[in-house]
Amino acid sequence: MTAKRKIINDPVHGFITIDHPLLFRIITHPYYQRLRRIHQMAMAYLVYPGAVHTRLHHSLGAYHLMCNAVTELKAKGVAITEEEALAAKAAILLHDIGHGPFSHALEHVLIQDVHHETLSLQIMQAMNQEFDGALDMAIAIFTDQYPKKFLHQLISGQLDVDRLDYLTRDSFFTGVNEGVIGYDRIIKMLVVYEGQLLVEEKGIYSIEKFLVARRLMYWQVYLHKTVLAAEKMLVHILDRARKLVASGDTEIATGGTLDYFFFTYSGKMDAYALSKFCLLDDADISFAVKKWANHSDKVLSQLCTMLLNRSLLKITISPNPPETALVQSLQEKAAQQLGITLEDAANFVFTGDASNTMYQTKDERINILYRDGSVKDISEVDNALIQQNLSAPVKKFYICSLR
Repeated sequence: MTAKRKIINDPVHGFITIDHPLLFRIITHPYYQRLRRIHQMAMAYLVYPGAVHTRLHHSLGAYHLMCNAVTELKAKGVAITEEEALAAKAAILLHDIGHGPFSHALEHVLIQDVHHETLSLQIMQAMNQEFDGALDMAIAIFTDQYPKKFLHQLISGQLDVDRLDYLTRDSFFTGVNEGVIGYDRIIKMLVVYEGQLLVEEKGIYSIEKFLVARRLMYWQVYLHKTVLAAEKMLVHILDRARKLVASGDTEIATGGTLDYFFFTYSGKMDAYALSKFCLLDDADISFAVKKWANHSDKVLSQLCTMLLNRSLLKITISPNPPETALVQSLQEKAAQQLGITLEDAANFVFTGDASNTMYQTKDERINILYRDGSVKDISEVDNALIQQNLSAPVKKFYICSLR
């Protein structure tokens, strides 16, 4: 009997092959299919109209690169059994399964004090129980409990297939060419040495371009000031809704799954809460914003109407924190303009900061294997582009206000 085989046509990588029953069980599971309904780049589509790809697109792309990486390493003599290869592929398919609506934009906001990786693990464990333990090894690799550490590094490391796909994919869908990386060459240059994932000496320039591309994508796309303003508005909308619920407002109810997390959720992510979370997606939030645009609370309705119509707050970026006097002055002006209290005006005038590091030499290790068997960190190679001055975080301060 011929094994079942499915080919998926991906605009970034071409044809992606699914060829194992376990992989079929994963991608057809409702928890996985939910990823179709979650934007990969949250609200970046308000700036880059093409950025409407989903977590499912990215998951399949990362899986494809994992397949390529495993094939390459095996060709170089690295011992990877069929069972280990399958487990690594299953783990990368599920690595982002715990993302909630609008991905990172609402991290810790919708489900407070719970990281998406924690939720990913809980969902994987729930699916594993349903699959009679078929995901045991995948979970061990995902949590870095498996002896072959390089398999975990392919999923969650400084040169993992997750990053290789999202930089390539996000660059493709936004049209921002600065994010283009030589992911195929990087995979060709991967090698395992003393149990760790390293890069051959020939791959130095590809790695440096990868790190530079990542920095440019953060400032040009992920932390783009207009995207930042939109996402912070969404955060204020949910915070305001939660505050109204606390005051006894029942007008917030949407009739959907979101109501559970506003009115019932105890703060403990037990099996029932997890099943509810796995029903949440971008549509729940989008519908809530449309509904709340007609809410009797002036602050909530105004924020929702502005976001719906892309009438976003003005955002100014500076190297130093805004002066307190300026913030107070703008809040007073907003209060007068909207006819609200000074306290409520803080929803329309607020400050914050955004930071990004190209390469953290303390926490991030991309090691280069030289022909003579020596190993150096990418920041220590001769004529390195990624040096100490580029390993320092860049922090920018912003102030949002009414136009």
